[in-house]
Amino acid sequence: MSFILALDQGTTSSRAIVFDRSGSIRAVAQQEFAQLYPQPGWVEHDPMEIWATQSGVMAEALAKAGIGAADIAALGITNQRETTVLWERATGKPVAKAIVWQDRRTAPDCDALRAAGHAALIARKTGLVIDAYFSGTKLRWLLDHVPGARARAKRGELAFGTVDSWLVWQLSGGAAHVTDASNASRTMLFDIQRGDWDDELLALLDIPRAVLPKVVASSGICAEASVQGARVPIAGIAGDQQAALFGQACLRPGLAKNTYGTGCFLLLNTGRKAVASKNNLVSTVAWRREGTTEYALEGSVFIAGAVVQWLRDGLKLIRTAPEVEALAASVPDNGGVYLVPAFAGLGAPHWDAYARGSIFGLTRGATGGHIARAALESIAYQSAELVRAMESDAGIELTELRVDGGATANDLLMQFQADILGVPVVRPKVAETTALGAAYLAGLAVGYWSDPAEVAANWQVQRRFEPAMSRDRASALMADWRKAVERAKHWAQ
Repeated sequence: MSFILALDQGTTSSRAIVFDRSGSIRAVAQQEFAQLYPQPGWVEHDPMEIWATQSGVMAEALAKAGIGAADIAALGITNQRETTVLWERATGKPVAKAIVWQDRRTAPDCDALRAAGHAALIARKTGLVIDAYFSGTKLRWLLDHVPGARARAKRGELAFGTVDSWLVWQLSGGAAHVTDASNASRTMLFDIQRGDWDDELLALLDIPRAVLPKVVASSGICAEASVQGARVPIAGIAGDQQAALFGQACLRPGLAKNTYGTGCFLLLNTGRKAVASKNNLVSTVAWRREGTTEYALEGSVFIAGAVVQWLRDGLKLIRTAPEVEALAASVPDNGGVYLVPAFAGLGAPHWDAYARGSIFGLTRGATGGHIARAALESIAYQSAELVRAMESDAGIELTELRVDGGATANDLLMQFQADILGVPVVRPKVAETTALGAAYLAGLAVGYWSDPAEVAANWQVQRRFEPAMSRDRASALMADWRKAVERAKHWAQ
């Protein structure tokens, strides 16, 4: 038997998962790595630590599965998007720490771009709103602040990439400097209609073309990885949220999924049409395969599962993340407490880089249970805002929401999400849909799976959460949530 190896490089950990032909997991290995916060609003990673942990879990997963590199038909990569790495081509060494997607240091640069009237141009070409979330202003910051970087970039001495590019470079021994169309579409430098880097946008941000990776298909052999001395084709690349959309078998227009990870990311497949949002969502490349580009509408919540990490590491309310469910269930409701987790500003549909985390409605009767419940509920409220915006943009009503990611193991959260939305929330048997999507994209490219229909047939329901709350109650909770959000906005300006 042969297998597919998926590398899932996330915001807080690196994972490697071995999948078989049924889409089942044969082995998984995971390792967390350091989150660096050098200044308020700044978030960084060490690219060498990302590579070391990803390389380590790759070897560990193969060992756990009891297989070698010769048993791997193809390798797929999925990654935290927008995180920006700049390295030397000659040595493969980074010239600075990676600037993480959550980092807000370029918010003033984005303000200046908006003030200069560039929002419509950027939206038309990239499908994105101007925000520090995306890679373009991060790359410009590195070129401006690393001594000599822009001149070296112009001479072709430096390479930029999101984390997928960084991993492919390392896996291929520097032979391939590539990114796929889904990751390229998150840079604010890529024309999603033409499917290429855009000279006007590059000039606007003063980015030399020589620093950019080649854009390749999301499903197709783009390089060879050296694994245990053997050559394994790298045949699938997709940003984590697009990979999850594929892994959830949302392969036709109108199907949507929500991923509950560090952040929360709701994507709706819009097929071969890039839908322009009227509600501050973004239009993004879903994937490019067999010469065809498909698109998605996306809403991004910056802090979802990360709010539980904050309860654990910051407030010390819990010792492990799973304990949050029992603590939240220790109270019958939120007691009027609302937590707005705007630790990195607010994403869609608000796009406020200056919002900050806030807790409202505290009384002497408030307990750790109320704060834990408010933290979990904040994830569902933010997701509900995205669903409503998406329904308005696409002119459809969602009939169910497919969910994945670590926080979906929390039954209290999933039930509350169904209650607030008023539609069923569906959890699949294989929750690792991000890695599974990368595996499917790679496997399809080498014929391991014959076609998308075979992939879709693997998808199975583990549990459906049916809404049980009255619509009046849900509406009242959402109204108070919106009130809390308005009070958290513009705090750091």
